[in-house]
Amino acid sequence: MDDQHKTHHRIDYSKATLLEDEAGQDPYALFGRWLKAAEEEGLPEHNAMSLATAGSYSISCRIVLLRSFDREGFVFFTNYNSRKALDLERDPRAALTFFWPQHERQVRIEGRAEHVSEAESEEYFHSRPLESRIGAWSSDQSRVVEDRAQIDQRFERWRDRLKDQDIPRPMHWGGIRVRPVRIEFWQGRPSRLHDRIAFEHFSDGAWGRVRLQP
Repeated sequence: MDDQHKTHHRIDYSKATLLEDEAGQDPYALFGRWLKAAEEEGLPEHNAMSLATAGSYSISCRIVLLRSFDREGFVFFTNYNSRKALDLERDPRAALTFFWPQHERQVRIEGRAEHVSEAESEEYFHSRPLESRIGAWSSDQSRVVEDRAQIDQRFERWRDRLKDQDIPRPMHWGGIRVRPVRIEFWQGRPSRLHDRIAFEHFSDGAWGRVRLQP
């Protein structure tokens, strides 16, 4: 590799620890604390997460936004005809990653994806800003388009078509829930001796906790 492309920049992580007493026995509670800390500090896009899928000819990864989570799983919303949704139809295995560099923290989630209920999708769709609801109708997400002008023209046509009405949710748009089977928490520590605590979901519904070497 050329010298101009090399980097020797290193950060010696030292902001926090993740010991067993801090982690507790409940991965959802720990995740909630970390997410809340990121939100309260005003970290940009604190609910952004990478979503990896393997349902098509290659593995694919992209950023989506977490909209809710509970003990059933982690929910985002999308066009069901998009590549990510079709990937998950073919192969429901999914992986999510959150990274909050300001807190030197990462969370990795592995699980299986499913559609949320119609009621959940309806509730969230009608909470969205007006133009986002119009965009759900106007965009054939992930499809090839000739140029930007065509996207804008489609949006304007749908805006005219839907004006002065309560915009319904398209049937091709809704939520996807990733039900986790594994959640790993990573806290940066000095000398690259990071804290890694992983939770595994057992068939009886219980979670087991282990510490991993860095």
